Amino acid sequence: MKLQFTLALLCSSMFINNVYADSTQDTTCDQALVKGDIPGALTAANKNFNWNSRDKSTLICQGRAYSAQGNLNKALESFSAADKLSKDAFDQTIVALVTGQAYKSAKKNEAAIMSYEKSITFAQAANNQAFVRMNQNSIGDIYFEEKEFERALAIYLAGSKLANNDNERGDSFERVALTYHMLHQNEQALEYQIKAYLTNEQVGTLDQFAHSGIELGRYYTLVKSYGNAENTLNKMINLAKEQGGAYYEAQGSYMLAKVKVATGDLNAAKDLINHAKMIAKTTNDKALSEEIDMETHDLF
Repeated sequence: MKLQFTLALLCSSMFINNVYADSTQDTTCDQALVKGDIPGALTAANKNFNWNSRDKSTLICQGRAYSAQGNLNKALESFSAADKLSKDAFDQTIVALVTGQAYKSAKKNEAAIMSYEKSITFAQAANNQAFVRMNQNSIGDIYFEEKEFERALAIYLAGSKLANNDNERGDSFERVALTYHMLHQNEQALEYQIKAYLTNEQVGTLDQFAHSGIELGRYYTLVKSYGNAENTLNKMINLAKEQGGAYYEAQGSYMLAKVKVATGDLNAAKDLINHAKMIAKTTNDKALSEEIDMETHDLF
């Protein structure tokens, strides 16, 4: 259920890398950062400063690397230096956004929200709806993690109105559906998950489509639409088998087991859970094994 948030974080990082590289020197730093090579990113940044000690992109990359390293103070120093070189509202939008991300990584959520709100103000001044939405979702994610689901929902719904394409709409539908689910409003969760499923079927990756289909099966089950749940989950299981997606095959199997329990077919449910556990064992996926146990421990 966390896939959309993980993907969103990755996409926001890549988006910043792609749209905000105003020099040729910062590329190596950004590439190292995307690969998770934090020492390499910092080394590249220092080399870049030999060419241009006042390069905003390199300062931002350096700050993000320090943040990933857990060094908030150093990250803030880099971002502050970049901010002083900002030429317009768009530059300020980026600096405030990455500052918010650094605060969030350091578990300083109040400061993170303040930075995101500042970034929204700058993004509006720059007439850049994409960054308004990105910051709104970042604030919503904090509220979600703090279990303030009503506040998160309001933010996500507002952000969904700014989606410019189907990929962004699919992401927003997933967020809204999950938040309604956490509020125990599963009819509404189902409504938005259907939208997410149909969107991801058209434009999403296989991972996104499989994830949205399995969550759709979950919500169908919760509203007792068992026939729709079984049809959807079988479709996802078959897709996973065809594409070699063992993880989603296991997920679909234990989710289908819940449908079988609800409809009284306990033997089929046990077989499905055992199959899911066998996949986890065969693939040596400890996290999947724990997920299966957590999702099914109280079924019987």
